[in-house]
Amino acid sequence: MAFVTANWNPLGENFYRKIELYEMGWNLKDGLRDCLIAAAPYGGPIALLREPQRRSPSARPQLEIYSASGGTLASFPWKSGVVRQLGWTVCDDLLCIQEDGTVLVYDLFGSFKRHFSMGNEVGQSQVVEAKVFHSPYGTGVAIVTGASRFTLATNIDDLKLRRLPEVPGLQGVPSCWAVLMQDRQSKLLVASGADLFILDYGTCTAVNPPGLSPQATSIIHMCVSFSYKYLALFTDSGHVWMGSTNLREKLSEVETKVRNPPKQMAWCRRPKSQQPSVVIMWDRYLLVVGVCKDTIPYHLEDDSVLIPELDSVRIINATNHELLQEVPAACEEIFKIASMAPGALLLEAHKEYEKESQKADEYLREIKEQNLLGEAVRQCVEAAGNEHEAETQKTLLRAASFGKCFLSNFPPEPFVSMCRDLRVLNAVRDYTVGIPLTHTQFKQMTVQVLTDRLVYRKLYPLAIEICRYLKTPEYQGVSRVLKHWACCKVQQKEEADEVIARTISLKLGDAAGISYSEIANKAYECGRTELAIKLLEFEPRSGEQVPLLLRMKRSQLALSKAIESGDTDLVYTVVTYLKNEMNRGDFFMTLRNQPVALSLYRQFCKHQEQDTLKDLFNQDDDHQELGNFYVKASYKEKRLEARMSLLQSAVDEYNKAKNEFAAKATEEEMRLLRFQRKLEEDKGECIQGFSLHDTLSTLLSLGLHKHAEQLYKDFRVPDKRYWWLKLTALADKADWEELEKFAKSKKSPIGYMPFVEECVKRSNKFEAKKYVSKVTPEQKVKAHLAVGDLEGAADAAIERRNEGEISTILSRCSPTTDRLLVERLNRAKTTATKK
Repeated sequence: MAFVTANWNPLGENFYRKIELYEMGWNLKDGLRDCLIAAAPYGGPIALLREPQRRSPSARPQLEIYSASGGTLASFPWKSGVVRQLGWTVCDDLLCIQEDGTVLVYDLFGSFKRHFSMGNEVGQSQVVEAKVFHSPYGTGVAIVTGASRFTLATNIDDLKLRRLPEVPGLQGVPSCWAVLMQDRQSKLLVASGADLFILDYGTCTAVNPPGLSPQATSIIHMCVSFSYKYLALFTDSGHVWMGSTNLREKLSEVETKVRNPPKQMAWCRRPKSQQPSVVIMWDRYLLVVGVCKDTIPYHLEDDSVLIPELDSVRIINATNHELLQEVPAACEEIFKIASMAPGALLLEAHKEYEKESQKADEYLREIKEQNLLGEAVRQCVEAAGNEHEAETQKTLLRAASFGKCFLSNFPPEPFVSMCRDLRVLNAVRDYTVGIPLTHTQFKQMTVQVLTDRLVYRKLYPLAIEICRYLKTPEYQGVSRVLKHWACCKVQQKEEADEVIARTISLKLGDAAGISYSEIANKAYECGRTELAIKLLEFEPRSGEQVPLLLRMKRSQLALSKAIESGDTDLVYTVVTYLKNEMNRGDFFMTLRNQPVALSLYRQFCKHQEQDTLKDLFNQDDDHQELGNFYVKASYKEKRLEARMSLLQSAVDEYNKAKNEFAAKATEEEMRLLRFQRKLEEDKGECIQGFSLHDTLSTLLSLGLHKHAEQLYKDFRVPDKRYWWLKLTALADKADWEELEKFAKSKKSPIGYMPFVEECVKRSNKFEAKKYVSKVTPEQKVKAHLAVGDLEGAADAAIERRNEGEISTILSRCSPTTDRLLVERLNRAKTTATKK
């Protein structure tokens, strides 16, 4: 397969190749001359600004955005200020850095997104040069002004501007400068003549590249590798110094024999390569310089631009797009002339096998004798991943598949994975898509980021096919793509709301992980409120519907949805929003039409807003609840007049509600309060606010029996309750004389057993015995036992001939001291049993 090596060029022990990716689809009459150009890494889009210095309103510069294959994505006249630099963010947004320090951000299709400034002081001295760089923190911008001052922003999405210190002796623009990443910080490397300085937060440090040619009097160009590990310096003596970015290690220094300042320099190094190299470009002349003294010259037919990549350099001119890279190790092993590597032998074996030649067996035996068949298969699989031609890929994969047949333990995953990767890569490399990724870049980028890139370019069918083919989880793959598609669909103003809503519903269905509310929110942002409402009908989660409905001022619908959800917190959220947005009357009217919301709001007001609750009852003419409200409010008042006023209002409301019981009970409460006030004035006893029961108890315990009697009669307290209250009060005071008088005053409605029990409870059996004779026959035994009179209890039990009572007394008797009584009780028990 000599054609594979036709474009190989040796550099030391390695080879480099230049592959044509595309014939560019754009039609550039004047080529890339007088253009500002920026191409995104990882095969990203290309931005061109023609004649950026032109300031005439009648002939404005044209900003054009293309895919890597030259397909037009956007084109529009530039109507803003003079642009100094173009650059792409990690998300494929275009940055246009103007000379006044303003940075305008556009999307891939030329739609303006936002702008930010690199500092107020920049406008006076103006931006002279700018650089857009990528770091682990995102996309950064660095500028230098006409006053030789540098400003740096490490992440434009979290803008924090750093003005770096001045460079000693620097007048005007430095001869060259670059952005470094050291110790996880962004720094600038600035050349002033032959001197180098590193600018950090607050320091400017002079550094010396080890082993720099003494012939050099000025450093006129520099570049940093894609990974920020390596640095290349081009001097006015025509030497290229290569080393580490910390300037402690020198890799090599090569004389180019060209002293003119290069237009561009870029590192060209594949991962794990032992030979990093630098590509230097002058007008139509390209030179590849490695750590050895050799070089590879290329003559360019047209003005070109270099785009550094992770593992290569892309070269773009008016007609072609090419890839320059070090030949990957596996490809070199297999295709190198006269190679005896296992992969090369396996490829030859497969060729002979297809010719039905016995040489196939000889090649296989040679590989197997060295026990290298597994390595041969691995080399063929790896080489297939690094080839761009589909036929070459197929040839290598067929050879790998052929070799696998003779291995019993070769894992299938690498082979299957490579076949899948190549199918995806070939799809996105296609001219119509124009993303020329290498396999190394694809693995570094991840499938998810590639899907995002396709979605961002609105290549939805391809993105969905790739997700399905690679079996990406639905919520990360197909669902995410469909959501982006739907968000784009709602922006199509030429279609009716009903049509778009129905199309989105049919397409998305019940796809996992899709939130219709997000799509509806996008529609609302585009000014399509009715479409947003139609889309929200498909959202199953009310918690997602309600916030957007409130934003759209569809509060009635939001309240209905919240109530349907059964989520009280959601209802409260809507009600609170309505209260703040509406006037009081409209708010109450809205709640009247929603009983659930009204009930919940009342509950809230009971605890938080009592005055609002009163207004609600007034609005509804709810006299019963108004009466209840006034009664509750009265308990919070300390002044009697205020309390009486509230209670009178409650009586009025209860009368309007025709609740006679509540009205009468409230009036009696007012009478009690007046009585308590008079008592306080007469006796100085503060019982204001006591209940009727507590008032009676207090009066009796204070010995104010006449007042208690008056209260008892006025409020018609039941006899039994009054007798109990007076009995316990007198017993608590140990006023036995008054208690005896009370017992004899008239027949006790509660009987006399309570008198016995209350006296015994207070350890006064002597007084208790006075009432034993008055208890009913059924309670005689219990009364006698309460006062410790076993004989009396026995007489009563024997008289009643109650076997149970006799047994109870027997359990209390002592067999020794009460022997005669026990015998008497046993006889009576026997008689009662016989009966």
